[in-house]
Amino acid sequence: MEAPRIMITAGEPAGIGPDVILNALHSNFEACITVVGDINVLQQRVTALNLDTRILPIEINAAPAQHAPGTVHVLHTPCPRSVTPGVLDPDNAAHIIQMLNTAAAGVADGRYDAIVTAPIQKSLLNDAGVHFTGHTEFFRDYFGCDEVVMMLATEGLRVALATTHLPLRHVPDAISEDSLTRQFSIIDNALRQFYGIEKPRIAMLGLNPHAGEDGHLGREEIEVLIPAQKTALANGLDVSLPIPADTAFVSPEVKTADIVLAMFHDQGLPVLKTQGFGSSVNITLGLPIIRTS
Repeated sequence: MEAPRIMITAGEPAGIGPDVILNALHSNFEACITVVGDINVLQQRVTALNLDTRILPIEINAAPAQHAPGTVHVLHTPCPRSVTPGVLDPDNAAHIIQMLNTAAAGVADGRYDAIVTAPIQKSLLNDAGVHFTGHTEFFRDYFGCDEVVMMLATEGLRVALATTHLPLRHVPDAISEDSLTRQFSIIDNALRQFYGIEKPRIAMLGLNPHAGEDGHLGREEIEVLIPAQKTALANGLDVSLPIPADTAFVSPEVKTADIVLAMFHDQGLPVLKTQGFGSSVNITLGLPIIRTS
């Protein structure tokens, strides 16, 4: 089997991304890896971190090189302004978007197989006049997908999100029977394709306290979530009824499920990040390519 060809975007140049990448690439990976970023920023971090790392430039149309620990092949994407670690500069916002576009083009035309994205500062992009809610939404729009699903996975737990980076007051309006039905299908297909699970079991959390308490604490479960679950069952998918979120992660339904679908960002991710902080992976489901972070 051929080694996967992976593009890594270096993330916010003043942030932790370059440091994480340089340290990680001292490990052995059976892959061809190219980092998209400013070669000068990366070299400066090598010096600052006192790493024994070789930085080698690679051309955009060159075949990706097999990874060797301590060697980093960089597709140079220059920052407009000099970078000071820890000091954000909105003038470098276009550089961040350029890295993402370069990586997306690299997998879209078949030169690479997957993208790994290092962290960025969303507020900096928006302060610079670039509307940006997250990598998930960026790649959804780049590849023209109607719907994608953010999933985080760690040992023993997978959590997907029905909504991603939204103010809490907007969450109920963003959840519909149609959107949930599409998300169930995306999750089911992805778990079959990438994890080899023959019939994925999806545990759906309720939106409201106590999953709405039969409509007394909110009617979204009755009017939206349960109809979507019935449609999923009719389509041959295994989706639970809404589970009260406060006790969901100790419930039999979640303990025997293959994935949890949380209704909003801070409903499901605190549990996953508590269980797998530093060892969890963000995977965008529903794209025509593989993207993780």
